[in-house]
Amino acid sequence: MHISEGILPAQLCISGYGITSLITWYSLRQINRLPNPQASIPKASLLTAAFFVASSIHIPIPPASVHLVLNGLLGTVLGYYAFPAILVGLFFQAIMFGHGGLTTLGINGLIMGIPALLAYQIFQLRHLLGNGIKESLSMSIFGFIAGASAIGVSSLIFFTIIITNVPSGFDSVLEQRVIYGLMISHIPLMGIEGILTAMIISFLRRVMPELLPS
Repeated sequence: MHISEGILPAQLCISGYGITSLITWYSLRQINRLPNPQASIPKASLLTAAFFVASSIHIPIPPASVHLVLNGLLGTVLGYYAFPAILVGLFFQAIMFGHGGLTTLGINGLIMGIPALLAYQIFQLRHLLGNGIKESLSMSIFGFIAGASAIGVSSLIFFTIIITNVPSGFDSVLEQRVIYGLMISHIPLMGIEGILTAMIISFLRRVMPELLPS
């Protein structure tokens, strides 16, 4: 779900950097409002490493192959730390693996970072909507929804940008087939990441509940 260099026009890449900078500033501002902003840095570092490695875990889902993203998990566990953590992970993926690129770092940050923040808000809804449900079940349900929704929103943003900015000269029929195939293959990924997020949330609740957002 990384957009490589050379596909998007320069003005869109610059806009991506501008919007990403604003969201990063807002996230850091929210983090600095916490009683101890440094307390979650080790946890954020660990999950940044997991996000970095996840792109190398490919899952064959015909007619394509997809890889884990884990942005929903990062958003659920890290809250506002998730956006800068994802940005750092994308930077190292670009310079070490060639996934994405430096010119598209801002756009890729938006594609994966915004849904992560959305996942955090969805998970927090358990306090409002899950009062009549057992806590363990509520966490699993909202963890699944958060993980699946993050992939769904990321895919929607990614394919919208690709469809509206495909360079001229491409075979339109082939382009449509490839895009539709990739869209279909990401639907099962939503379920996989939703289940994975719910399982990790349930595990953390039992062994290290202090790692979960209050």
